[in-house]
Order: sequence, then structure tokens, then C-alpha cells
Amino acid sequence: MGMTIAEKIIAAAAGVPEAHAGEIHTVELDRMMSNDGTTHLTIDMYNQKLKHPRIADVSKLVWIVDHNVPADSVKTAASQKKMRDFAREHGIAFWEGKGVCHQIMMEHYVRPGELIFGADSHTCAYGALGAFGTGVGCTDYLYAMVTGKSWLMVPETLRFHLTGRLREGVYARDVILTIIGRIGANGANYKAMEFVGEGLKSLTLGDRIAICNLCVEAGAKTALMEVDSVALEYLKARGREPKALYASDPDAVFAAEYTVDLGEIEPIVAKPHFVDNVVPAREAYGVKIDEAFLGSCNNGRLEDLRVGAALLKGRKVAPHVRFLVVPASQEVYRDAMEEGLLDVFMEAGAIVMNANCSVCWGSCQGVIGDGEVLISTGTRNFKGRAGSPSGQVYLASAATVTASAIAGEITTADRLSGGAL
Repeated sequence: MGMTIAEKIIAAAAGVPEAHAGEIHTVELDRMMSNDGTTHLTIDMYNQKLKHPRIADVSKLVWIVDHNVPADSVKTAASQKKMRDFAREHGIAFWEGKGVCHQIMMEHYVRPGELIFGADSHTCAYGALGAFGTGVGCTDYLYAMVTGKSWLMVPETLRFHLTGRLREGVYARDVILTIIGRIGANGANYKAMEFVGEGLKSLTLGDRIAICNLCVEAGAKTALMEVDSVALEYLKARGREPKALYASDPDAVFAAEYTVDLGEIEPIVAKPHFVDNVVPAREAYGVKIDEAFLGSCNNGRLEDLRVGAALLKGRKVAPHVRFLVVPASQEVYRDAMEEGLLDVFMEAGAIVMNANCSVCWGSCQGVIGDGEVLISTGTRNFKGRAGSPSGQVYLASAATVTASAIAGEITTADRLSGGAL
């Protein structure tokens, strides 16, 4: 029987000829990432619960401080210090103030064919480079850290055939929100979402990260894309080689298959308070906003900042709107600075922040107050996600968020006075 990409990666990690949906395998992990959201808990368990604490292979660990940067309270400072001290003591690769964990991992570590655990739900973003990335909790992370192994039940795979090309003013963010709306927040529970087709070839690596990153919002265990020249050129530019290149076999078994015509996608917003509560952006026109956020591991890359800056050039942020622009990494920040994008944002009245999770995490920057409305390129819009439980969070693309910041209400780029660009 043929295998899917997910099945092939698990089979290789388990050292067996084949792996198929529903089976449980013990696997060797290639890499383990953890951030300041929960690493302090892992450290406590390591120090207090283990009789013979050890790290199986420190070279596989990457720890990243990104959620509350800089620390927003004494409690946060203490947990980050614990993480910092432990990493220094054990020689763990440690990143602080350099950006969002998933962006750092894509820039510096992820390789096709790898099996990666991340103590963060959006680890599925790594599928943009053909790696099986999945989020785990502290206990699973601790076991993996001290043994180098874990167990996995092989997920079924949903296959998405992408056709056509995106129209002007439509972005990858609109694609994945459309798909989540189509299959629902539970539509991919414990499944792999695999993306293939001619339409995939038209998408940049940034587009692919945006799509894979949000697959967990449909319940996916992981997301995977076939590796092509776009991904390989990204790796080559960063001095990395694939571990392995996989494609699903012609006779592989899929739980379901879907066709998505990129040319039919339109600008989308996810309304409060669920990511699958999606509607065409035109159905949300006129909703007054108090804050807009351009950033996160989903839409804080250079191409997203270029989209926002192009819309803002010669325009101003609405007087009553706080527009926070947060590059996903220090590398993105510096590139945007060199291109003059940050000047455009600041001249228009936006607030440019340091590279971190920021408003998406909703605990240290840009917290919204009672009854306030936020439009965001963040990953989630659950009640209380960005501050007050009575606040409302709409999710949209970089273009729609920026256009809304200019208009002071939810709108799309094509409706701005004088056209989009």
C-alpha cells in the first residue's frame, strides 16, 4: 500500500518500512523547540519530578523567548530567567529578542523530511518546508527532551489540490481562512493537511508558511506541502540541505480530497469569536475598529510588511485607530528597515514594535479594552485572546488589516480612495 507524506516521515523516524494511518509508532525526533509560554513548567518538571534527569541530545533542542518580549512583569521576568539560566547551564541553543519562534525555526533550522516537536500549537507551520511539525504539551516535550523519542499515532491525511492563481488583492491568508471555514474548526482533527497541485507552485514560501501555520485552527495534527524549487531555493540561500524529500504515492489512501481554485478566493475575515466563523470581507464592511495589528508567525514576514507599506504610503492611519506593526523576526525587521518600510509605517502614524508575538499573544502589547474591536493578522480570535473578554477580534490578511487601519473601519484595499495602490 502506498504512503502519504506524513506516513513516510513517520516511517523513517520510526525506522520501519511502512507506516499507515491509525498505527502507533515510537519515533526518533529531529528537533524540539520550546518557547517562554511553557518552558518554565518543563524545567520545573525536569528538576522536581525526574529521578535521573538528563537530556538525550542537546543539539536537537532550540529554546526561544518570544511571547512576552521584553518581560512585562516580575513573574514573567522570573520565568524567562529560569529558562535563560537552564539553557546556559545545559548548552541549549537559545534565542531571545530575535523574533517569533516559528519564524526563527524556519529561518535557521527546519529541513524537509524532519519530524519536529514544538511546545506551541502552530508548529505545523514547518510543513511549508516539507517537515512534519506538531505542537505538544509540557509533559510530552519533557519526555522527548530526556529520551530523544516519543510516540505518534499516524494521522489520516486530508489532501488539498490547489489550482489556479490568486487574484490581485487576495492573499494566502484568505486561502487558509476559506479552507477553515469550509471544513470547520474540527474538520481536520488529528489529521494531516497535505497541499499539492499547480496552484501551490504559484505561492511564495511566505504564502506557504501562512497556510500551514493556521491548519491547527482546523484541528490538524500537522500540515505538509510537497517540496519544490521554491522551497529548495529558500534552503539553499540559507545553507541547508533537505533531510529527505517525500511525495505521496499514487496509491496512497486519503481520508478526503478537496479541490481549491485559488482564482475563486476573495478577501476573507474571521468574525468573533472563532477562526472558522468566516465570511467574505465585504460582509463585515463598516465595522468600526479601535486597533489593527500586522504581525505574528502567520503574517509578520517581509512580504506582508511590503503589502502594508504599499497601501499606507501617502496615507495616514485613522486618528482613532492604534495600528501596531510587528515584524516576525529581527531579520525581517532589518530588511524592512533597509527597504524604508518602517519609515512609511511611522510616517503614517503606525507604531512599530520589536520582533515578538505581541498582539497575537495578547498579554504584553496592544491589549484591547472593554468593548474594543481589533482587526488582526494574528492566529486566533477567541474571546479574551487579545485582552478584555468583551473585546472583539476579527482576523484578516495584511492588506485588509492595513486598509481597515486607514479607513477606521473594516474594509478592503480595493475600496480605499484612489484604488489599492
